Amino acid sequence: MFTCTATIDPAFTIAPVPPRLFGSFVEHMGRCVYGGIYEPGHPEADADGLRLDVIELTRELGVSTVRYPGGNFVSGHRWEDGVGPREDRRATLDLAWRSVEPNTFGLNEFMAWARRSGIEPIMAVNLGTRGVQDACNLLEYANFPGGTYYSDLRVAHGVRETHRIRTWCLGNEMDGPWQIGQKSATEYGRLAAETGKAMRRVDPAIELVACGSSNERMPTFGAWEAQVLDEAYDVVDYISLHAYFEQHGDDRVGYLACAQVMDSFIEGVVATCDHIAAKRRSPRRLNLAFDEWNLWDEGRFAAQDGPDWSRAPRLIEDEYSAQDAVVLGNLLMSLLRHSDRVSIACLAQLVNVIAPIRAEPDAPAWRQSIFHPFALTARHAVGEVLRVEPVSPMLHSSTLGDVAAVDVTATRDPVTGGTTVFAVNRDEHRPATLRLRMAGEGHEVVEHVVLGGRDLLATNSRAAPRRVEPRSSTCHVAEPTGVSAELPPVSWSMIRTTPRATVTAPSSCRGARA
Repeated sequence: MFTCTATIDPAFTIAPVPPRLFGSFVEHMGRCVYGGIYEPGHPEADADGLRLDVIELTRELGVSTVRYPGGNFVSGHRWEDGVGPREDRRATLDLAWRSVEPNTFGLNEFMAWARRSGIEPIMAVNLGTRGVQDACNLLEYANFPGGTYYSDLRVAHGVRETHRIRTWCLGNEMDGPWQIGQKSATEYGRLAAETGKAMRRVDPAIELVACGSSNERMPTFGAWEAQVLDEAYDVVDYISLHAYFEQHGDDRVGYLACAQVMDSFIEGVVATCDHIAAKRRSPRRLNLAFDEWNLWDEGRFAAQDGPDWSRAPRLIEDEYSAQDAVVLGNLLMSLLRHSDRVSIACLAQLVNVIAPIRAEPDAPAWRQSIFHPFALTARHAVGEVLRVEPVSPMLHSSTLGDVAAVDVTATRDPVTGGTTVFAVNRDEHRPATLRLRMAGEGHEVVEHVVLGGRDLLATNSRAAPRRVEPRSSTCHVAEPTGVSAELPPVSWSMIRTTPRATVTAPSSCRGARA
């Protein structure tokens, strides 16, 4: 056992919790759409083919916004192929994932699903094989009231009201050699700027997201952002970040601490944005859209043979373990503590494809292990993010060097005065005592839940959908200046406290309930 401390003071805030921090991503890839959110004939599907069990879990997950339709898919996508009467739609080749795209699910079906799921849409436009005019046509179809060719076409397709899509992504990962229509930073920056200017003439109320680097390991990272923003800074509102994390070799500590990599990535992009603002003497402050992030064993995917032009092939349907849930919870903590600049974040993807929700043709959908830290954080991280500087022993990672054994983030609801603390113990062998020094009146713990801490490789499955779930813990005590809680080895914890006028005697730790 070791001890770490953190001070929780409502006077030290970072920013309000951004509602769109708890977004997700639906791409026409594998079985995310077909066999995921849309499966006509399934016992759980409605008359429109939308799987109601998936919608129910999406709501439970707390998803606030969803980016669509890609992803690499969008760079070869013709949106017109996915609207109008289904019997008139043509099947096409999806060059990104070497699949056959039936186009039976498109923009209007997605918007119907979004309304049913209670989420705000984020739409991406194709800047790989298409450009300015096509983006404006799509925006006109989606958002213009009527009286023009594309807006009247939407009405003819049975959608009288506009979709009122606020946020638009200008392409996807345009720096990547895998991308259809890859461009240099200058080429892309000029195209994004001109596309954005034209789109704002159609609808001045929209927000625009420029493509940042595909990941922080790209050789052009930093230079790409700077060159793109040199061209587009005055036009766009956000720049995107993408990152997928995995364990390298036997460095479990490094994997458990990959939130530190996310911290560094975000701070590097913020520095570049602010450098361009200073260079341009611009009063505008650009925010970040971390619109693809998750855990993904990319090495295993790279070793697989590509699909051979089938419809909705099974692609990267990774199973997530209890250990993965700990890591994902920590990544959410990183996003929270950068909420002054990260306004949008999208866990990629939502269903089946490296996703928190799994679905099969002949079974109800179920929750993967990573579903739980996301749902709990989305539900309870409300109000303002507090600035927390934990004091913790260090651990050594062969890939990252020294990292903190315990990481802590907190939010506070200014209405109730309640505080939610999220904590991760990265130590593989020792439990930690987290001592929270809390300003103001005394506090008591109203809920303490734990993920991980044991059976770290356990996963949920169709046969055992509840093997990995949060469990309640009574390993906490009230103290005159705050509370203390026990964090099991390799665990993610959520500790919810409320202020009280009188502090009762400390309770004893009676262990965790399975």
